[in-house]
Amino acid sequence: MADTSVNTANPATSKPKLTAREEQNLKNQQLLNTAVSDFSTDKFGYVPFRFTKAPNREFIDIKDLDAHVSEYVWLRGRVHELRGKGALCFLVLRQQRELLQCVIDSKSEENTKDMVKWASSLSFESVVDVYGKVVVPNSPILSTTSANELHVSKVFCVSKSSPNLPFLLRDANNTDNEEMMENQSVIRVNQDTRLDNRALDLRCFLNGVIFKIQSQVCQLYREFLLSKDFIEIHTPKLLGGSSEGGSSVFKFKYFDQDACLAQSPQLYKQMAICGDLKRVFEIGPVFRAENSNTHRHLCEYVGLDLEMEFKNDYMEVVDLIDEMLKHVFEGLSKKSESELDYFYKCNPSITRFKFIEKTPKLSFQEAADLLRNSEVAEEIPDDLNDYDFSTEHEKLLGKLVREKYGTDYYIVYDYPLNARPFYTMPKYEDDANASGSKNEDVSSPVLNGTEEGPKPLKLSRSYDFFMRGEEILSGAQRIHDSAELERRAKECGLDVNTIRDYVDVFKYGAFPHAGSGIGLERVVMLFLGLGNVRRTSMFPRDPKRLTP
Repeated sequence: MADTSVNTANPATSKPKLTAREEQNLKNQQLLNTAVSDFSTDKFGYVPFRFTKAPNREFIDIKDLDAHVSEYVWLRGRVHELRGKGALCFLVLRQQRELLQCVIDSKSEENTKDMVKWASSLSFESVVDVYGKVVVPNSPILSTTSANELHVSKVFCVSKSSPNLPFLLRDANNTDNEEMMENQSVIRVNQDTRLDNRALDLRCFLNGVIFKIQSQVCQLYREFLLSKDFIEIHTPKLLGGSSEGGSSVFKFKYFDQDACLAQSPQLYKQMAICGDLKRVFEIGPVFRAENSNTHRHLCEYVGLDLEMEFKNDYMEVVDLIDEMLKHVFEGLSKKSESELDYFYKCNPSITRFKFIEKTPKLSFQEAADLLRNSEVAEEIPDDLNDYDFSTEHEKLLGKLVREKYGTDYYIVYDYPLNARPFYTMPKYEDDANASGSKNEDVSSPVLNGTEEGPKPLKLSRSYDFFMRGEEILSGAQRIHDSAELERRAKECGLDVNTIRDYVDVFKYGAFPHAGSGIGLERVVMLFLGLGNVRRTSMFPRDPKRLTP
């Protein structure tokens, strides 16, 4: 008999029946996408982005777990490693450099197989909250920093990371220490990939060390200068004309005016001294439009600048800066001891920065003589008036100073005048300090706008400070007479009208003064012995990089 029944189902709305395998796959997918709806009853799941019912919890840091053994605690961190093994899920939780193994066991009365399956699907770098009992494992866990282990009874994902990472943190954390990398395949992440994904790269252990040390440098710098009665100031970075009358500035239109970004707070520091602030310093951005693609140059960096009056001799300022830098070096050794130990453990080929109690101070002539007695003797001219050290000569000088004095840190002073900015005080024929000896009064000759008085020699009252054979600080006594300043500006080919406000400041009387500018990123690079300043700049700007 024929089937005459009528099919009343709407073909447009009916759904094909799923196979058993398809149903299981759907259930698995629904499980992996489990979202938290009630923290009081749920044991696992993703926390909705706009969830507003999260209870107040007290979170513990991994480093403090020793005080909570046998207790139930909450921790928040990133998924560093993840491994599912049968009824178990091993999740390594990361808080900066601290690592903790968390175990989720489906055989526990508190947990289920679904919880283990869900946790095993988490992506690396996701942010999770875990709750469980702190225990001391029977045998040490070599892959973590914590001697404890967490037996998890709840795990929630606060922020899910994309499973497609630009690189793995375990690869970016690879070190040069063969013992630390024993039995591990070593994959290196190149610098451009790191910098293109800097927010991810900053999570690497060594970057945490680098930027904590950078923070300490600023803190110690500020701490020392405030103790010496300095005032912290903040100067403009938008300027009319050029900040030092030079060409290496970023130029732009400021409404209908020509303007540039400050390549130095130099002029404003001096104005502050002329305003009788006596001693000033600043920590702020510096911009240099120099197409220098080297390991030590940036187009934007953090400048540590200072300026101060002196009474008798500009070497008073040199001595104070020297004292300040040694305060920074000593402070880093004490305050960042554990970070430095970790850094050098990861980089056994880098020697620790060395400095001595009495910093070597070499005149430019003495430094040149050291080089004349080396393999580059023929490259050093007899007449030093128009000479300045090349990068290669500076590196060699650092090596020679280390061999002779046992230090990576030293000072060179009295540079040729032609190698310094227009506002640098020249040495004069009657300058009792021309040979570098200390005398009672070498502040400056009184010019008073006349052409009388001593004729300038071709040396200057200037100084550079070096670490590991590279300059980290440049400074000098400044010309504080308006007529002489204008003469020097013209001599250097500058349009005085572009710096008229600066020159005119000295018409109203000014104390003899000197100062310096320090590159923060370069100091950190050389203190640690790193090979590239981009590693010590959080978001470096060089001629080829303007992002992120």
